[in-house]
Amino acid sequence: MSADEDKYPAESGRRRFVKGVVGGAALAGVGATGAVSMNTLTTSSGAGGGPVEAMVIENTAGPAPRGMPQIPIEIDDDGFIKGVWPEIQTETVEGVEVEVAREDIGGVTYSQEWFQYCGLESNNALDPSYESDNYLIADPSTKYEWQSDMSEGQQINISDFEDYKTWGNDIGSTGIGKAGSAIWRSGDSENPMPVTILRSEAIEQAAQDNEWLSASTDQGVIAWLNKCTHFCCVPGYKTASGSAKYNAADKVYCACHQSVYDPLSIVTALYISRPRPTG
Repeated sequence: MSADEDKYPAESGRRRFVKGVVGGAALAGVGATGAVSMNTLTTSSGAGGGPVEAMVIENTAGPAPRGMPQIPIEIDDDGFIKGVWPEIQTETVEGVEVEVAREDIGGVTYSQEWFQYCGLESNNALDPSYESDNYLIADPSTKYEWQSDMSEGQQINISDFEDYKTWGNDIGSTGIGKAGSAIWRSGDSENPMPVTILRSEAIEQAAQDNEWLSASTDQGVIAWLNKCTHFCCVPGYKTASGSAKYNAADKVYCACHQSVYDPLSIVTALYISRPRPTG
């Protein structure tokens, strides 16, 4: 029996989604001394940053140190999809007051610090008080053919995913979900926040008995920040024909260094969030 078969028995019918295999073990070993040691890595003149525990799509292969952070979403009355932005709080760090966007969602502390890596910490999108309507908009660099006729800046709607139970793009399996590319909070930036959206029946089912997924997904729609945690490349879900060679035809595949992520497996990850520049 393979390791995957042992973790996900065939008779279960689907994966166990929130396993906590990364963060749970790591947090157990971080007491006061460990937390202080990690804080020494983030004492540069910036705002926010430090040890953070995030919900991520699991890294299953390749050199990436962890998964990519999930973005909680909600769908408005007209069907448009937006990323949830946490409530703004003011905290005192080393005698200086800083703003942090942080709130509890589905029993998890969700923070803008989840996304402070790969240079994105300098993006105005991650300034807690940056004004944005938070809707996910079309990415002009998308590799999905179905999005080719979308205008730049067009908001993504749940109706765009109506065929999610049958969609396929000649890579991997058909009918396991439909994906799209988007930009979040940064349509006017030279360094936009790339997002992948996936609507899947498996996610819809898993959210029925999982507090986090119930709070962070809607109608089977899940989203994540699409920045590889290895060298900050932009991976693709079912976009590279060569991904099958790495057992990644139905997963997120980073062609730069062959890191693989599973969007249907959400785990916790503990890492160091980089501080935002203050100047």
